[in-house]
Amino acid sequence: MLSARFAPWHVPLFIAKYAYLTARQRPILVHFEVTQRCNARCGFCDFWRTDPAARHSEVDSFAAAARYFNPLMITFTGGEPTLRRDLEDLVRGVAAAVRVRYITIITHGGTLTPARAWSLWEAGVNQFNVSLDYLDGRHDRARGIPGLTARIFGTVEAMRARGIDSIRFNTVIRDDNLDQLLPIVHRAAELGCGVNFSLYTDSKNGNRGPLVAPERLPALEDAVAALLAYKRRRRGVITSSDHYLRAIPRYARGELEGPCRSGVRTIHLDPTGHVKRCPDFPTDFHWTAFRRYEPIACDACFYACRGEAQAPLQWSRVRDVIA
Repeated sequence: MLSARFAPWHVPLFIAKYAYLTARQRPILVHFEVTQRCNARCGFCDFWRTDPAARHSEVDSFAAAARYFNPLMITFTGGEPTLRRDLEDLVRGVAAAVRVRYITIITHGGTLTPARAWSLWEAGVNQFNVSLDYLDGRHDRARGIPGLTARIFGTVEAMRARGIDSIRFNTVIRDDNLDQLLPIVHRAAELGCGVNFSLYTDSKNGNRGPLVAPERLPALEDAVAALLAYKRRRRGVITSSDHYLRAIPRYARGELEGPCRSGVRTIHLDPTGHVKRCPDFPTDFHWTAFRRYEPIACDACFYACRGEAQAPLQWSRVRDVIA
């Protein structure tokens, strides 16, 4: 589901760069963690514990790193990236440094206003990813921000009215929201948005509460089957690949095999410019001293950043992009 900013001829251009980076074993996706500060209080993440004084060590540009890695996909994330008052400058710098690129931002939406979204859109953001795990008050409680769900929908509607045409909800599949997955898809379709799914794992801070319990595996399989059936009827709303969705129950059952390619196809840069192979790993070196990673035997998570990086480039994936 590409923004109307892009023409059909961009698709083969993106595919060509994807193939080039794959052949060169260069990262396809670079995540710029522009801050580790956050004003949410999520139980599965400890970024909200970051000392506010950490802002003084956050670099003021990621452009040189972007130019060096020259990735196809660029994500601004955190923490909560909109807490950076200079986020527009960071986006503009990276957008100018990489010619063929697709820039996204991941936000909880609590501090994203329609005006801020528009300024980021003009700066070069091609897609907004807004976290949404439930359609009711449970999402407010899970994120620790009262009124968050209503605020998200109000902001998204205003963004769409202003012409921002590439918005996706990031939905984490948890034990207690399996009945919410398809309703979130339907709501996204009504709003003209998409949905990315990712499986919850406890590798961030050890909170096992939201893990899909063994007795809930049949419900997980049914939920994933319903998502795949929806995709067969209508492409472009669910933007997770068929491959990743099919692999989720297999991972939950402990059947998934093969090394993790985190660090090979995707890397993360922290707010000081240091590189880590995975968001839950420590940093290894500054990007100026980058050394190529090798696949690693790790099954601690099955986030979308891992699963999608391992997904082959199938025709169904191309259809998702151009739908």
